[in-house]
Amino acid sequence: MQKIRKAVIPVAGFGTRFLPVTKAQPKEMLPIVDKPAIQYTVEACVASGITDIIIVTSGNKRAVEDHFDRSPELEKWLEKSGKTKLLKELRQIPRLANFIYIRQKGGYGNGTPVLNAEPLIGNEPFAVFWGDEFILSQKPWVKQLIETYEKYQDPVLSIIQVAKKETERFGIIDGVKVEKNVYQIKGIKEKPGPKKAKSNLALFGGYILTPEIFKILKKTKPGKGGELWLADAIDTLLKKRSVYGKKVEGDVYDAGTIAGWLKANVELALTHPKLNGEFRKYLKNLKL
Repeated sequence: MQKIRKAVIPVAGFGTRFLPVTKAQPKEMLPIVDKPAIQYTVEACVASGITDIIIVTSGNKRAVEDHFDRSPELEKWLEKSGKTKLLKELRQIPRLANFIYIRQKGGYGNGTPVLNAEPLIGNEPFAVFWGDEFILSQKPWVKQLIETYEKYQDPVLSIIQVAKKETERFGIIDGVKVEKNVYQIKGIKEKPGPKKAKSNLALFGGYILTPEIFKILKKTKPGKGGELWLADAIDTLLKKRSVYGKKVEGDVYDAGTIAGWLKANVELALTHPKLNGEFRKYLKNLKL
């Protein structure tokens, strides 16, 4: 059985919901307290045994590469200033994994960056995660997906339960429950909306995929909004083999919207050791 060693994280989008702040800075680098959103996903990957992180970028995403690289000048200043704990923390970031960067080529849609990563994946199963969606749990959410893949030996999609009105924001599955928190998927509809949604189980966070997805992506026509959607390719894939959805256990954070990003910051700030309850006290004193 081949192990999941590689993860693809696309970060080539425009981040239009966050403009103008994302004009020169990728949304995946917006901070959740004191770490960029993408780092939470990278850390979950590493904690789950993934060694290679393939980041698909565009022209304005240099900040992502800089973050996961060494910063000799900053490190020298921290060492000189005696900030050894912070220095150790920063030096650990580039050591998290083997980071590989490629530029996105092709049309719009989240299927394009996955297709771009094909030469680096080869003939092995791999993961795809989004840099602005993550889940925090006692057992890393990425590991929950990998364990489900290892059990069934078929592609596994991370799913969460959403309100009916939110079905217009996510890919929604039609599936049959096969065990606790695991569904065999029968169909996927990208952002169907409340009237057309077959369930309230939404694709969120990422997938464990097998390499035949590349051949399908190449034949997939642009879908909603004229974009190439990975969900559309997976919908074709599940007609050829079993595909499962794993309802991941943990706290869900969608930092891809302004409201979701704010919620993530508030919730994680309330438990952050560096704040020592200061933020919690501030919130209690607000006259809301």
